[in-house]
Amino acid sequence: MWRWLKVSFTGASEVLIEMKNQDVKFSKDTYVLAFAICYKLNSPESFKICTTLREEALIKGEVLSRRASCFAVALALNQNQVAKAMSIFSQIMNPESIACTNLNIIIHIQSNMLETPIEILTDAAEGNVSKFVKRYAFSEEVLAKLREKVKDMPALMTRFDEIYGKLHISGQVTTHTLDALLCHTPREKKSRMLPLNKRTVSRRTLQPLSKSLLAE
Repeated sequence: MWRWLKVSFTGASEVLIEMKNQDVKFSKDTYVLAFAICYKLNSPESFKICTTLREEALIKGEVLSRRASCFAVALALNQNQVAKAMSIFSQIMNPESIACTNLNIIIHIQSNMLETPIEILTDAAEGNVSKFVKRYAFSEEVLAKLREKVKDMPALMTRFDEIYGKLHISGQVTTHTLDALLCHTPREKKSRMLPLNKRTVSRRTLQPLSKSLLAE
């Protein structure tokens, strides 16, 4: 199955390269697709393609979406290009998303800056967050990587276990992998507002329009 998918992603990347060579203008969605393909291929070559596309886009003044940047960060991390991942992440305009939060933790884990992810988790578990603000969820996979890193550091391990328990109690731990969080496409929210020119009340009877029409 993976072999078939890899062939498909490789073919798609060749199409993207040809589009680039033909100076076809990429839309925001095209960049998301391009970076996602490179991320899925996860090779030095795909990392090079992703980096080139991103740098050329920035030179042209293109504004890359947060989602596209997340794929670029994840690919850099998978290729052990931590400095590059940090650089890309720092340029995300609004890193307030579940995927970004989990990527940020991975960046610090791979940078051996272990105090920071503990602080991020502490703020999430104990912070005075408004009930109207959606709480962040942390991937069990990401938390397992942090646990592995701090297991030989008693002070950090104690803090981690305490925070981990609080996150579980508050429902802030998800079984979704980082890959699943990155590839998740939220359903478009349908507008609950009726068209402004659509009347639901009869102006003459002040009754619901359907009842008014039946009465007439």
